[in-house]
Amino acid sequence: MVQHQPSDPPIAISTIPILEFDQVGLEYMVDGKPRRIIEEISLAIEPGEFVSFVGPSGCGKTSILRMISGLAPAPIGEIRYHGSKITKPLKSVGIAFQSPILLAWRNILDNVILPLEVVQPYKRDFKQNKAQYIKSAEALLKTVGLQDFQKQFPWQLSGGMRQRASLCRALIHQPEILLLDEPFGALDPFTREEMWGMLQELWMRLKCTCVLITHDLREAVFLSDTVYVMAPRPSSIIYKLKVNLPRPTTTEMMLSDQFNHLVTDLRRHIHRS
Repeated sequence: MVQHQPSDPPIAISTIPILEFDQVGLEYMVDGKPRRIIEEISLAIEPGEFVSFVGPSGCGKTSILRMISGLAPAPIGEIRYHGSKITKPLKSVGIAFQSPILLAWRNILDNVILPLEVVQPYKRDFKQNKAQYIKSAEALLKTVGLQDFQKQFPWQLSGGMRQRASLCRALIHQPEILLLDEPFGALDPFTREEMWGMLQELWMRLKCTCVLITHDLREAVFLSDTVYVMAPRPSSIIYKLKVNLPRPTTTEMMLSDQFNHLVTDLRRHIHRS
């Protein structure tokens, strides 16, 4: 065991956020004229943090996910990942959408491992590492209660089960960042709340950074460490809410005065926007 002498320099600890928004803006050309969608956003997201963006439709929430992923880098200002400007698609990102787009001709296990077949560097060594990849997929499916449905096809599963499989596919390559675009919006209320608990368990286990877009204020409070409220376009961040509920959050907590106060606080700021 190596012992540090008194003269040794202190060990540096990185304080750089995983994501930094620096005066990020967005505009589109409409009838030959620029129309501003996002006026200006500046904020920082820490490693392992669960962050939600809420606000009216059309304020640019989904565009934020596209900019973070690098699929559409910020045209105004910049978003930095570990201190470096995002200019191209990030490999360390997983994405789950409202509609779980699973391939109908592949069973659930094969759908989950699909990213490892098509994305580098996993694609290069897929045949060599396939057995290990399958074990990883099976472990994820077990975590979300789908261990007995690996050989089923998407059309044989309920909407909630398909969304669970979609989350497993987004996480199979162990991304640092998980982007969620209203992933539970199409589910019934009971299934949606069940999925909140499942997602929270995955996040706490994998310790990735999550960015969620949602219209459901209860969902935002249940899952998040921080919630940002966006104004109508041209939008900006008009309110930041720190959620200090104990982890793991439970459905019983949703009946508490503290939980409902947080939801009311968000609703009040959205209505004022």
